[in-house]
Amino acid sequence: MSHATSFSTEQQLTQNYESKFKQFWQQGEFSHFNGVDNIAIHYASFTNKEYKKCLIIASGRSESYLKFKELIYDFFQQGFNVFILDHRGQGLSQRMLTNPQKGYVKNFDDYADDLHTFINDIVLPACYNINKNEKASTMPLYMLSHSMGGAISVRYLQKYTNSFKAVVLSSPMIAFNNGGLPSWFANFVIKNADKINQGLGQSPWYFIGQKNYLATHFKNNPLTHSKVRFQYFIALYQQHPEIQLGGVTIHWLAQAINTTNAIFANLTKLKSPILVIQSGGDSIVDNEAQNKFCAQLHQLNPQSCPDGKPIIIDNAKHELFLERDTFRAPALQQALNWFNQHTYTNLTN
Repeated sequence: MSHATSFSTEQQLTQNYESKFKQFWQQGEFSHFNGVDNIAIHYASFTNKEYKKCLIIASGRSESYLKFKELIYDFFQQGFNVFILDHRGQGLSQRMLTNPQKGYVKNFDDYADDLHTFINDIVLPACYNINKNEKASTMPLYMLSHSMGGAISVRYLQKYTNSFKAVVLSSPMIAFNNGGLPSWFANFVIKNADKINQGLGQSPWYFIGQKNYLATHFKNNPLTHSKVRFQYFIALYQQHPEIQLGGVTIHWLAQAINTTNAIFANLTKLKSPILVIQSGGDSIVDNEAQNKFCAQLHQLNPQSCPDGKPIIIDNAKHELFLERDTFRAPALQQALNWFNQHTYTNLTN
């Protein structure tokens, strides 16, 4: 079955939300499973028994699968069965603190362990059911990750044996943006503040300047140049206050630092072909960390990060899949090309 490479556009968006996306959404399966410490993790899946490829989407911090109707629709139209989960402590998944607005995780690898459960218990059985004659080693399984989801996916790939044909990391949070502070200083401040917070036995504190959810204005937003897509996800968070999430806690930042260290310490464990797509105008995550990741990974695994570099979408802001068409379409095309290149790859362990 051939699929033309055409993606939803800004111009079509209002009409699509009222017609195509609404109709498409009704065929989804929405449920939850218990992750680490029995936290309820919510997910959505969209399958077609004629489609032989399975795609897992790992979204970023503060996001919900409700935000990605357009992206899920686009990949489904390209012949992928799509599976997406809301990470613990955000979206529709269970929150872990008295104040549900605080961005918190006890241990960052809990995210990766939840993803492992999702893949093992939900995704693989569904994909085996669709591809009854496929062996695990040949089943076309793909991963598309954004921002924090990129860090989660990398940790999952480092911790667990898997059979992904190919992985795309969009604007991945290999490290967060320190805002110009030297890394050693930012790390020192965060680690010590976390120790003080825990030493006093108090509920995790917000990091300085972080607070509960507040809708932002389009002007000067760091996420997207697309006004129409921006307005859709701001409206979504107003319509579904249960998915709102505020800023990050000190403990979350301390865990993110540990994760950056773990990612670089375990690069040899990354066997699946990985492509990094970088937002040229990103101010949320650290693009230099992505460059370093690609350079080192390519040395170890030449099939990842061609030429040892990310693919750069010049001037794009952080949310590549919610960007203006001029940025979004090339990013989606790069991801699709990468997946299509690796349809028949035999992974070596």
